[in-house]
Amino acid sequence: MDGTATIASAAAAGAAPRRRRRNYSRRYWWFVVPCGAVVLATIIFPWVFTLYMSAHDFKLGGGREYVGFANYLKLVDDERFLLSILRTLYFTALSVVLPMVLGLLAALAFHRKFPMRGLARTIFILPMMATPVAVALVWTMMFHPQLGVLNWLLQQVGLPPSMWVYAPDTVIPTLVMIEVWHWTPLVMLILLGGLASLPIDPYEAAKIDGATPFQAFWHITLPLLAPFLVVALIIRTIDALKAFDTIYVITQGGPGTASETINIFLYLQAFAYYNLGYASAVVVVFFTIIIMLAMVLLWTRARVKA
Repeated sequence: MDGTATIASAAAAGAAPRRRRRNYSRRYWWFVVPCGAVVLATIIFPWVFTLYMSAHDFKLGGGREYVGFANYLKLVDDERFLLSILRTLYFTALSVVLPMVLGLLAALAFHRKFPMRGLARTIFILPMMATPVAVALVWTMMFHPQLGVLNWLLQQVGLPPSMWVYAPDTVIPTLVMIEVWHWTPLVMLILLGGLASLPIDPYEAAKIDGATPFQAFWHITLPLLAPFLVVALIIRTIDALKAFDTIYVITQGGPGTASETINIFLYLQAFAYYNLGYASAVVVVFFTIIIMLAMVLLWTRARVKA
Protein backbone atom coordinates (compact mmCIF):
# COMPACT_ATOMS: atom_id res chain seq x y z
CA MET A 1 0.00 0.00 0.00
CA ASP A 2 2.83 2.38 0.84
CA GLY A 3 4.48 1.62 -2.50
CA THR A 4 1.28 2.43 -4.37
CA ALA A 5 0.91 5.71 -2.49
CA THR A 6 4.51 6.60 -3.26
CA ILE A 7 4.03 5.93 -6.97
CA ALA A 8 0.82 7.97 -7.00
CA SER A 9 2.47 10.89 -5.23
CA ALA A 10 5.42 10.76 -7.64
CA ALA A 11 3.08 10.73 -10.62
CA ALA A 12 1.19 13.69 -9.19
CA ALA A 13 4.47 15.53 -8.60
CA GLY A 14 5.51 14.87 -12.22
CA ALA A 15 2.13 15.97 -13.57
CA ALA A 16 2.30 19.35 -11.83
CA PRO A 17 5.34 20.63 -13.79
CA ARG A 18 3.72 19.41 -17.03
CA ARG A 19 0.55 21.38 -16.23
CA ARG A 20 2.66 24.44 -15.47
CA ARG A 21 4.53 24.05 -18.78
CA ARG A 22 1.22 23.80 -20.65
CA ASN A 23 -0.03 26.92 -18.89
CA TYR A 24 3.18 28.77 -19.72
CA SER A 25 2.90 27.57 -23.33
CA ARG A 26 -0.62 28.99 -23.60
CA ARG A 27 0.53 32.32 -22.18
CA TYR A 28 3.54 32.29 -24.51
CA TRP A 29 1.35 32.17 -27.60
CA TRP A 30 -0.48 35.32 -26.50
CA PHE A 31 2.85 37.15 -27.05
CA VAL A 32 4.01 35.26 -30.14
CA VAL A 33 0.85 35.53 -32.24
CA PRO A 34 0.62 39.37 -32.24
CA CYS A 35 4.33 39.69 -33.06
CA GLY A 36 4.01 37.13 -35.83
CA ALA A 37 0.99 38.97 -37.24
CA VAL A 38 2.92 42.26 -37.26
CA VAL A 39 5.91 40.65 -39.01
CA LEU A 40 3.59 39.00 -41.53
CA ALA A 41 1.76 42.26 -42.26
CA THR A 42 4.78 44.58 -42.42
CA ILE A 43 7.57 42.41 -43.86
CA ILE A 44 6.52 39.07 -45.33
CA PHE A 45 3.33 40.13 -47.13
CA PRO A 46 4.90 43.24 -48.78
CA TRP A 47 7.77 41.14 -50.11
CA VAL A 48 5.50 38.40 -51.40
CA PHE A 49 3.30 41.02 -53.05
CA THR A 50 6.38 42.72 -54.55
CA LEU A 51 7.49 39.42 -56.07
CA TYR A 52 3.97 38.93 -57.42
CA MET A 53 3.92 42.41 -58.97
CA SER A 54 7.38 41.97 -60.48
CA ALA A 55 6.01 39.10 -62.55
CA HIS A 56 3.26 41.29 -64.02
CA ASP A 57 3.04 44.22 -66.39
CA PHE A 58 1.12 46.38 -63.96
CA LYS A 59 0.53 50.09 -64.42
CA LEU A 60 -1.42 52.32 -62.08
CA GLY A 61 -4.89 52.86 -63.54
CA GLY A 62 -4.29 50.21 -66.21
CA GLY A 63 -4.59 46.47 -66.56
CA ARG A 64 -2.48 43.71 -65.07
CA GLU A 65 -0.88 41.09 -67.30
CA TYR A 66 1.33 38.19 -66.26
CA VAL A 67 4.72 38.45 -67.99
CA GLY A 68 6.88 36.10 -65.89
CA PHE A 69 10.54 37.14 -65.96
CA ALA A 70 10.07 39.72 -68.72
CA ASN A 71 10.59 42.64 -66.34
CA TYR A 72 13.89 41.18 -65.15
CA LEU A 73 15.05 40.52 -68.70
CA LYS A 74 14.13 44.10 -69.55
CA LEU A 75 16.37 45.33 -66.72
CA VAL A 76 19.38 43.56 -68.26
CA ASP A 77 18.95 45.60 -71.46
CA ASP A 78 18.02 48.86 -69.70
CA GLU A 79 21.14 51.03 -69.93
CA ARG A 80 19.61 53.63 -67.64
CA PHE A 81 19.13 51.02 -64.90
CA LEU A 82 22.63 49.59 -65.32
CA LEU A 83 24.14 53.07 -65.09
CA SER A 84 22.10 53.74 -61.96
CA ILE A 85 23.74 50.69 -60.35
CA LEU A 86 27.20 52.01 -61.21
CA ARG A 87 26.31 55.45 -59.82
CA THR A 88 24.97 53.87 -56.64
CA LEU A 89 28.16 51.87 -56.11
CA TYR A 90 30.31 54.91 -56.91
CA PHE A 91 28.34 57.12 -54.53
CA THR A 92 28.35 54.43 -51.82
CA ALA A 93 32.09 53.78 -52.06
CA LEU A 94 32.98 57.45 -51.68
CA SER A 95 30.34 58.01 -48.99
CA VAL A 96 31.76 55.15 -46.93
CA VAL A 97 35.52 55.48 -47.38
CA LEU A 98 35.80 59.23 -46.77
CA PRO A 99 33.70 59.34 -43.55
CA MET A 100 35.56 56.28 -42.25
CA VAL A 101 38.96 57.93 -42.74
CA LEU A 102 37.89 61.37 -41.49
CA GLY A 103 35.87 59.86 -38.64
CA LEU A 104 38.91 57.88 -37.48
CA LEU A 105 41.11 60.98 -37.57
CA ALA A 106 38.46 62.98 -35.69
CA ALA A 107 38.08 60.24 -33.07
CA LEU A 108 41.84 60.14 -32.50
CA ALA A 109 41.90 63.94 -32.17
CA PHE A 110 38.93 64.18 -29.79
CA HIS A 111 40.19 61.26 -27.70
CA ARG A 112 43.09 63.39 -26.55
CA LYS A 113 42.58 65.79 -23.68
CA PHE A 114 42.66 69.50 -24.54
CA PRO A 115 40.87 72.64 -23.31
CA MET A 116 37.14 72.83 -24.17
CA ARG A 117 37.16 69.33 -25.63
CA GLY A 118 33.50 68.81 -24.72
CA LEU A 119 32.43 71.94 -26.59
CA ALA A 120 34.48 70.95 -29.62
CA ARG A 121 32.88 67.51 -29.67
CA THR A 122 29.42 69.04 -29.44
CA ILE A 123 30.07 71.40 -32.36
CA PHE A 124 31.51 68.57 -34.44
CA ILE A 125 28.44 66.33 -34.08
CA LEU A 126 25.91 69.10 -34.81
CA PRO A 127 25.56 68.23 -38.55
CA MET A 128 24.36 64.75 -37.59
CA MET A 129 21.42 66.26 -35.69
CA ALA A 130 19.90 67.92 -38.77
CA THR A 131 17.30 66.15 -40.88
CA PRO A 132 18.40 65.17 -44.43
CA VAL A 133 15.76 67.35 -46.11
CA ALA A 134 16.79 70.43 -44.12
CA VAL A 135 20.44 69.72 -44.93
CA ALA A 136 19.58 69.37 -48.61
CA LEU A 137 17.70 72.69 -48.72
CA VAL A 138 20.52 74.59 -47.02
CA TRP A 139 23.19 73.11 -49.27
CA THR A 140 21.06 73.79 -52.35
CA MET A 141 21.17 77.51 -51.58
CA MET A 142 24.92 77.33 -50.99
CA PHE A 143 25.47 75.59 -54.35
CA HIS A 144 23.74 78.26 -56.44
CA PRO A 145 26.16 79.24 -59.26
CA GLN A 146 25.53 83.01 -58.94
CA LEU A 147 24.12 83.52 -55.44
CA GLY A 148 25.68 80.65 -53.51
CA VAL A 149 28.18 81.34 -50.75
CA LEU A 150 30.53 78.55 -51.87
CA ASN A 151 31.34 80.18 -55.22
CA TRP A 152 31.78 83.51 -53.43
CA LEU A 153 34.34 81.88 -51.12
CA LEU A 154 36.15 80.38 -54.11
CA GLN A 155 36.35 83.80 -55.74
CA GLN A 156 37.77 85.30 -52.55
CA VAL A 157 40.77 82.98 -52.73
CA GLY A 158 41.24 83.42 -56.47
CA LEU A 159 39.67 80.14 -57.63
CA PRO A 160 37.15 79.88 -60.47
CA PRO A 161 33.50 79.20 -59.56
CA SER A 162 32.14 75.68 -59.79
CA MET A 163 28.85 74.37 -61.12
CA TRP A 164 28.59 71.93 -58.18
CA VAL A 165 25.37 69.91 -58.59
CA TYR A 166 24.50 71.59 -61.90
CA ALA A 167 27.18 69.78 -63.94
CA PRO A 168 27.27 66.01 -64.66
CA ASP A 169 30.98 65.71 -63.83
CA THR A 170 30.73 67.27 -60.38
CA VAL A 171 27.25 66.31 -59.15
CA ILE A 172 28.17 62.94 -57.55
CA PRO A 173 31.34 64.24 -55.79
CA THR A 174 29.31 67.22 -54.54
CA LEU A 175 26.59 64.97 -53.14
CA VAL A 176 29.29 62.85 -51.53
CA MET A 177 30.66 66.00 -49.89
CA ILE A 178 27.28 66.54 -48.24
CA GLU A 179 27.20 62.92 -47.04
CA VAL A 180 30.69 63.26 -45.60
CA TRP A 181 29.77 66.48 -43.78
CA HIS A 182 26.53 64.98 -42.50
CA TRP A 183 27.65 61.53 -41.33
CA THR A 184 31.34 61.72 -40.41
CA PRO A 185 30.30 62.66 -36.82
CA LEU A 186 28.45 59.33 -36.53
CA VAL A 187 31.60 57.39 -37.42
CA MET A 188 33.56 59.55 -34.99
CA LEU A 189 31.16 58.76 -32.12
CA ILE A 190 31.34 55.00 -32.76
CA LEU A 191 35.13 55.00 -32.90
CA LEU A 192 35.40 57.37 -29.95
CA GLY A 193 33.47 54.86 -27.86
CA GLY A 194 35.84 52.16 -29.06
CA LEU A 195 38.91 54.19 -28.13
CA ALA A 196 37.51 54.82 -24.64
CA SER A 197 37.18 51.05 -24.08
CA LEU A 198 40.73 50.09 -25.13
CA PRO A 199 43.04 48.71 -22.39
CA ILE A 200 46.01 50.78 -21.22
CA ASP A 201 48.46 47.94 -20.53
CA PRO A 202 49.51 47.34 -24.20
CA TYR A 203 50.37 51.03 -24.59
CA GLU A 204 52.47 51.06 -21.42
CA ALA A 205 54.34 47.97 -22.59
CA ALA A 206 54.89 49.51 -26.04
CA LYS A 207 56.20 52.71 -24.44
CA ILE A 208 58.67 50.73 -22.35
CA ASP A 209 59.85 48.91 -25.50
CA GLY A 210 60.46 52.26 -27.22
CA ALA A 211 57.62 52.12 -29.77
CA THR A 212 56.82 55.34 -31.62
CA PRO A 213 53.28 56.79 -31.55
CA PHE A 214 52.70 55.62 -35.12
CA GLN A 215 53.87 52.09 -34.27
CA ALA A 216 51.55 52.03 -31.24
CA PHE A 217 48.66 53.17 -33.44
CA TRP A 218 49.38 50.68 -36.23
CA HIS A 219 50.09 47.62 -34.09
CA ILE A 220 47.85 48.25 -31.05
CA THR A 221 45.12 50.84 -31.64
CA LEU A 222 44.07 49.78 -35.13
CA PRO A 223 43.79 46.01 -34.41
CA LEU A 224 41.90 46.60 -31.16
CA LEU A 225 39.63 49.13 -32.85
CA ALA A 226 38.86 46.82 -35.80
CA PRO A 227 35.47 45.54 -34.46
CA PHE A 228 34.27 49.12 -34.02
CA LEU A 229 35.53 50.01 -37.49
CA VAL A 230 33.52 47.15 -38.97
CA VAL A 231 30.37 48.27 -37.12
CA ALA A 232 30.81 51.80 -38.45
CA LEU A 233 31.48 50.38 -41.92
CA ILE A 234 28.24 48.37 -41.87
CA ILE A 235 26.15 51.32 -40.68
CA ARG A 236 27.64 53.72 -43.22
CA THR A 237 27.24 51.23 -46.09
CA ILE A 238 23.56 50.72 -45.28
CA ASP A 239 22.96 54.47 -44.97
CA ALA A 240 24.77 55.25 -48.24
CA LEU A 241 22.98 52.52 -50.19
CA LYS A 242 19.54 53.75 -49.16
CA ALA A 243 20.33 57.46 -49.60
CA PHE A 244 17.38 59.08 -51.32
CA ASP A 245 15.99 62.20 -49.68
CA THR A 246 19.10 64.37 -49.94
CA ILE A 247 19.72 63.43 -53.58
CA TYR A 248 16.10 63.85 -54.61
CA VAL A 249 15.65 67.22 -52.92
CA ILE A 250 18.82 68.66 -54.45
CA THR A 251 18.95 67.16 -57.95
CA GLN A 252 15.92 64.87 -58.55
CA GLY A 253 18.46 62.65 -60.31
CA GLY A 254 19.79 65.40 -62.58
CA PRO A 255 21.28 67.10 -64.40
CA GLY A 256 19.79 64.69 -66.90
CA THR A 257 20.39 61.36 -65.21
CA ALA A 258 23.88 62.14 -63.87
CA SER A 259 22.89 61.57 -60.21
CA GLU A 260 20.18 58.97 -60.76
CA THR A 261 20.95 56.21 -58.28
CA ILE A 262 18.89 53.03 -57.97
CA ASN A 263 16.62 54.66 -55.39
CA ILE A 264 15.91 57.62 -57.66
CA PHE A 265 15.39 55.32 -60.67
CA LEU A 266 13.01 53.18 -58.63
CA TYR A 267 11.05 56.18 -57.40
CA LEU A 268 10.65 57.60 -60.90
CA GLN A 269 9.53 54.28 -62.35
CA ALA A 270 6.94 53.76 -59.62
CA PHE A 271 5.60 57.25 -58.94
CA ALA A 272 6.44 59.28 -62.07
CA TYR A 273 5.93 56.73 -64.85
CA TYR A 274 3.58 54.42 -62.85
CA ASN A 275 5.35 51.26 -64.06
CA LEU A 276 4.68 49.40 -60.82
CA GLY A 277 5.54 45.95 -62.16
CA TYR A 278 8.87 47.12 -63.57
CA ALA A 279 9.61 49.05 -60.37
CA SER A 280 8.90 45.92 -58.33
CA ALA A 281 11.50 44.04 -60.36
CA VAL A 282 13.97 46.83 -59.57
CA VAL A 283 13.18 46.41 -55.85
CA VAL A 284 13.90 42.68 -56.00
CA VAL A 285 17.22 43.22 -57.78
CA PHE A 286 18.22 46.00 -55.40
CA PHE A 287 17.31 43.84 -52.41
CA THR A 288 19.48 41.04 -53.81
CA ILE A 289 22.42 43.44 -54.14
CA ILE A 290 21.94 44.59 -50.54
CA ILE A 291 21.80 40.99 -49.28
CA MET A 292 25.06 40.17 -51.08
CA LEU A 293 26.82 43.20 -49.62
CA ALA A 294 25.40 42.44 -46.17
CA MET A 295 26.74 38.88 -46.33
CA VAL A 296 30.20 40.18 -47.23
CA LEU A 297 30.12 42.71 -44.38
CA LEU A 298 28.88 40.15 -41.85
CA TRP A 299 31.57 37.71 -42.98
CA THR A 300 34.15 40.45 -42.49
CA ARG A 301 32.78 41.22 -39.03
CA ALA A 302 32.94 37.54 -38.05
CA ARG A 303 36.53 37.30 -39.26
CA VAL A 304 37.50 40.41 -37.30
CA LYS A 305 35.87 39.13 -34.10
CA ALA A 306 37.55 35.74 -34.54
